[in-house]
Amino acid sequence: MTPELRRRIGFEIELMAPPGVSRRTLAMDVAGRCGGSVRPIWHHDSEPSLVPGLGRFLHLTQGFDVRRRDGSPVCTLVDDVTLLHGLDPRAPAIPGWFRVLTDDTRLLRLLAVQCDPGGKLAQVLEPAARLWGTEVQQHGRIHRLDDAAGATIALASLAGGERERPCEIVTPPLATGHRAALAELLGPAAELGFTVPREAAVHLHVDGAPFRDPAALANVVRLFAYYRDALREVLATNPACRRLAPLPEPLVTAVAGTPTTDELRKAATDGGLTKFFDVNLTQVLTDDPVRDTVEIRILPGAIDPDEIIHRAALVELLLDRCVDPAPISPPSDPASAVETLLEMAARSLDL
Repeated sequence: MTPELRRRIGFEIELMAPPGVSRRTLAMDVAGRCGGSVRPIWHHDSEPSLVPGLGRFLHLTQGFDVRRRDGSPVCTLVDDVTLLHGLDPRAPAIPGWFRVLTDDTRLLRLLAVQCDPGGKLAQVLEPAARLWGTEVQQHGRIHRLDDAAGATIALASLAGGERERPCEIVTPPLATGHRAALAELLGPAAELGFTVPREAAVHLHVDGAPFRDPAALANVVRLFAYYRDALREVLATNPACRRLAPLPEPLVTAVAGTPTTDELRKAATDGGLTKFFDVNLTQVLTDDPVRDTVEIRILPGAIDPDEIIHRAALVELLLDRCVDPAPISPPSDPASAVETLLEMAARSLDL
């Protein structure tokens, strides 16, 4: 029997389309089944740079927003740069697939507003060029926008290497009907031949409001620090998943006592906390969150709704324990950490 989830949760599910199929294909399929619509969108991310002295490029890649007939959101489907296995990096770009690159976050946001993700490569930078009063220059397969002094603002290029195949399904926050919502998306994906990539994960964006209390937030840190190996064993974390790491030591040290919110924020800053840890706490450590959530990042990839819901239900029980103000203690014996973790969940179930 599949459990019912009680918390408001958004899901991010990483899949791979088979050759000849893309995330646009899935978007059109899902929209067709619910009588909805598809709108091209930009997805913001970054990638390593091959330019000496420039550590990374920020880029916009094409994604798709699926809406029901009444305008309510179904999902967005976007690229994920960590999904690489099985792709042919030499594969030519399919017509209509391109990306925009820059090296400044403010420029990236401006380009996302000005440039059309559903347009054509040759024209995509023109609206931004009008802002600077310059013209887009083409250099082989690259379209480049410079300012009047010759400083490069953005590049636009074809998106080859089968980058249309990676597909991260992002749901809106779901208060009820979690399994049905996942089945509506994963059923069509399976029928189209989508699979779970080697590097895949499922992320849970859990409502962050309860974890703005410093006692609850400290318990989340304790849970993911003291029981890291046990959590990875129980949840079957994918060892090939990228962008995971143990919480930084200053934050773990801070929860040995009873830290205030300000003390937790300072420890997070001192430890260089970003979203790319086993649990993403950045949004509940700021007064101005983009999404007020705690993001659980260690669930393995999956395409079966029941498998995802069962693991999410276990996480939900462990987060229930975190809301209890009594501090979570380390396991008395590392060999019994899994047993202690499961007992912790069972006690939450009995409450």
